[in-house]
Amino acid sequence: MRCKREENAANCNCSYPCDKKGLCCECVSYHRARNELPACYFLDDVERTYDRSLRKFMETKGI
Repeated sequence: MRCKREENAANCNCSYPCDKKGLCCECVSYHRARNELPACYFLDDVERTYDRSLRKFMETKGI
């Protein structure tokens, strides 16, 4: 399967300057290793806080 980097990047809400933008498999792997979630799991206003923790995700979902 070929990566659709440009298409992925166009739909990515990550506001952090990163070399993984559009490379979803690398992004997910990077954040998973840090017990985090990637930006696409968060609403834009929450994403801009750069708090990608599982705690923040659960907090925003009311869990």
